[in-house]
Amino acid sequence: MKKKSVSTASKEIDSAEIFAALKQLEKERGIPVNVMVDRITQALVAAYKKDKDGFTDNVFVNLTEKELKMYARKQVVEEVENDATEISADLAQRIDPKAQLGDPIDVEVKVQAFGRIAAQTAKQVIIQGIREAERGVVFDSFSSKEHEILTGTVLRIDPNTGDMIVRIGQGTDRTDALLSAGEQVRGESFREGDIIRVYVVEVRRSQRGPQVIVSRTHPGLVKRLFELNVPEIESGEVEVKSIAREAGSRAKLAVWAEDENIDPVGACVGARGARVGAVVDELRGEKMDIVVWSEDPCQFVAAALSPADVISVTLLEGQKACRVIVPDGQLSLAIGKEGQNARLAARLTGYKIDIKPESQADEFEQAE
Repeated sequence: MKKKSVSTASKEIDSAEIFAALKQLEKERGIPVNVMVDRITQALVAAYKKDKDGFTDNVFVNLTEKELKMYARKQVVEEVENDATEISADLAQRIDPKAQLGDPIDVEVKVQAFGRIAAQTAKQVIIQGIREAERGVVFDSFSSKEHEILTGTVLRIDPNTGDMIVRIGQGTDRTDALLSAGEQVRGESFREGDIIRVYVVEVRRSQRGPQVIVSRTHPGLVKRLFELNVPEIESGEVEVKSIAREAGSRAKLAVWAEDENIDPVGACVGARGARVGAVVDELRGEKMDIVVWSEDPCQFVAAALSPADVISVTLLEGQKACRVIVPDGQLSLAIGKEGQNARLAARLTGYKIDIKPESQADEFEQAE
């Protein structure tokens, strides 16, 4: 952009040279030429205003690959009271012999006549325009990548907070994303320079430019990893209905296939567990329970409590809750360590689950 800032104070401004520079800028930084043309015209009008310290609503710039010219639209009058907006008939007829009193006429403003302060103003506006345009390009680019998995490089780790800055994207289409300590899996350890996969949670606008928020704990990461490893999910033959996850420990996945000939669980597991194994490896050993989703909440709750066997599921009237009876020997398995299995099953199904052993089933029936 040096050529443009210098050219505002030079004797001749080569518009073809400006467009060549803008096309190079578009190629290197992804900023559209038309965006920067708008910025340059704004900069020239701002420079004119700085130089003339007057009215500029009637000033406009025509910038094409063939020419760069600025005009002030003035009204032809008999006696000029405001030379910023008016022009005498004699001067107007030198520009256009047919000009008459009351006619509007475009008077060319010599861009190269701007002073040093005006040129500096133009330069600052253009530089600011580049920054804002770059931010806009980044925001638009990464907004389209929300809820996707991207590969990134760990740039920095804050020793105090544990927050990490991860560079995501490639070439000109890249930016630095925030992987906060709260979005990291407990027990995972990374160093600067490590390559990791992250889930894009949100792209926010801020005064300092777009802020990309990424995560390693979001359930969406599990879903996207299965999409990458299970062709039937990517094609839509198998649908992921819901996910419950305690990052770094265990996750439950409910899947369904409209085609009765497709085994949704088998498709996700893969031959010899290869597909689910790839997901587990990416998540550094996080266990995966894959169950079949059902429209029948009783069947779904029973499946969600896998690997425990379920004798019966009874829905509680007027509540989104149910009572589950399991064999006495399966009670601890159904509840899970520190209640994890029951907790994940409840999140997966959306039902509050009360688990009781078979030996207490009669007592509850009598109480009801």
